[in-house]
Amino acid sequence: MGVPSGYTSAQVVQAVPTGINSALVLISSTTIGSAVASVTVSSAFSSTYDNYKIIVSGGVASTDSFLKLTLGATATGYYYFGVYGSANWGSTVSGDGAANTTFWSSGSASANSLNANIELIAPNLAKNTSYTTIYSNTRTGGTHIMYGGYLTDTTQYTAFTLTTNSGTITGGTIRVYGYANS
Repeated sequence: MGVPSGYTSAQVVQAVPTGINSALVLISSTTIGSAVASVTVSSAFSSTYDNYKIIVSGGVASTDSFLKLTLGATATGYYYFGVYGSANWGSTVSGDGAANTTFWSSGSASANSLNANIELIAPNLAKNTSYTTIYSNTRTGGTHIMYGGYLTDTTQYTAFTLTTNSGTITGGTIRVYGYANS
């Protein structure tokens, strides 16, 4: 691949943002153990970053389930709403939500995989934390899910826990990234 017509190589290099490789910084990588119902990631959030991405991939579950996310030791005040659908359902979409519950619905656990793509806004700031997640369950006839919500406190969190709704999980990785503030 060469330099596009009408441009010099210096112009092409200048067109690439210089900070793109440092915009998302890996903070931690946690390997999930064998046959566990929950995994806590300590020291995940700090004052270094305001916003975070959590990716769960690999691994398997003992039964089809979903992953629940909690911050620190907080077990109340979670609000979320989402939509979900399946290619098998055509254009039919359903909704789901919870008010003042004990967790956020955040990922899928099945015999085929564990997966979650979670965004957290301000978990270590003295503000309400908000979240979004997108995931797909990979079992037959699987659904594709998008949730968003918030936590009604202003605690500055440093840790989070992922817990299965039922059964256990084995293997896979939880990666935490911080979004650069500049």
